[in-house]
Amino acid sequence: MRFLAGLIAFVQNVERFAAFAADTVRRKLGKHSDMAVRLAHYLLIIAGIASPLLFWLTGTPLWLEILFTTLYVIYIVIFSFYPSLKKYPTFRLRMLGDGAEQILAFFITGIICLVIGGFVLWGALAGAIPSQTAIATEITLYLAELVIFWNGIIRVYCTSVSLGIKYRAWGIAMGMITPANLVVLFLIYRKVRRECDFEIEKALLNRSRRDDQLCRTKYPILLVHGVFFRDSRLINYWGRVPAELEANGAEVFYGEQQSAASVEVSARELAERIETLVQKTGCGKVNIIAHSKGGLDARYAISRLGADKYVASLTTINTPHHGCLFAEYLLNNAPDSFVKTVESIYNSAFRRLGDPEPDFIAAVKDLTNSRCEEFNKETPDMPGILYQSVGSHAKCSKSGRFPLNLSYPLVRKYDGDNDGLVALTSAPWGESFTVLHPSGKRGITHADVIDLNREDIPGFDVREFYVQLVNKLKVRGL
Repeated sequence: MRFLAGLIAFVQNVERFAAFAADTVRRKLGKHSDMAVRLAHYLLIIAGIASPLLFWLTGTPLWLEILFTTLYVIYIVIFSFYPSLKKYPTFRLRMLGDGAEQILAFFITGIICLVIGGFVLWGALAGAIPSQTAIATEITLYLAELVIFWNGIIRVYCTSVSLGIKYRAWGIAMGMITPANLVVLFLIYRKVRRECDFEIEKALLNRSRRDDQLCRTKYPILLVHGVFFRDSRLINYWGRVPAELEANGAEVFYGEQQSAASVEVSARELAERIETLVQKTGCGKVNIIAHSKGGLDARYAISRLGADKYVASLTTINTPHHGCLFAEYLLNNAPDSFVKTVESIYNSAFRRLGDPEPDFIAAVKDLTNSRCEEFNKETPDMPGILYQSVGSHAKCSKSGRFPLNLSYPLVRKYDGDNDGLVALTSAPWGESFTVLHPSGKRGITHADVIDLNREDIPGFDVREFYVQLVNKLKVRGL
């Protein structure tokens, strides 16, 4: 226990010293401090790796070699924990940013040290450098770069959100294939660096407006998911949006209806959820933000199942209020055997995941154009509730990830401009309709608009969009 307490005290003292050193360097060098620290790190790493060669060239005494090597090992350990003197607003961003710094250090020092290693190997083969010196130099190079690389890659793999499964998988698959591994590592570094810089700005923005409580609405927010997904604690359907809303004062709950069922069944589950939530929390009403089919479920619950007395507003996001011709075409033309097979596989899988009675076909049928026309006649808007809607569109089939990249051209053929699933003309409902037009080349897909892929899209800050959306509800007294 004494040893553990001493170790903790040592780490705390190192952290205090690092903070003191960081503040001192920043005061002295100003905006150039980060670059100066980087250069100092690179020079020390290169000097340490080349030390066996330098010892041989200068004839350094053995005791001095041992002392220098010990100091270098201590430095590498410290560098593993404190690769930069930057201040980060959160622990996750510190881990992410330091990981990116270590990957960059691996690239810069690795290139130079490979040149040194090549020179030493050539000298050893030519007999100009003793084999003992060459082996010591190569081992030092390998171990130092190994420590730097693994410290960096483990940090970013454990803390990055934007890398996703694809980049992590490519990194593992190409890990032993040179030069493909270096190319993938560079792509990982670039993506992580952008994520870190963007997240720092977001964190500082939220910190600066914390007292404003932009999203502290009168009634809590109820997020209602779309079809073929469930609300999960492990993988949030709404990506980083709920945390961003909560950071700005919102109280957030979830619809928790099953993944696929008819609108009537899903609406019944949603109505029960709303009533239970209101009674349990005493909030009186909720502001619903519903995505995709969730918007139809919410409308049915409000108009047909008595949830109107518990709802202050309904904002639908990319909801097919006017149906999908593409869905109707598929149901009418797909072979019955294929439809039944897909239905059986889906229902069986999601029943195991917790859905009481999943019904794939019923959910798809309620999204068709003909069914939605009937639905709109049977489901009028209720007075006293704010209805508004949002729509987005992709700009090409490459805009979205699988399967939206495949469905986009098919939906476009039957429904026109779309987000990969829902036509832009099908999304309007209520007193206002907001169309999201990003400045980038890709557009905003059905998944992007709820941050399903945790991706930062050029020209569209999805989290800030929801902050401003909820803030407008607050301004209206809802």
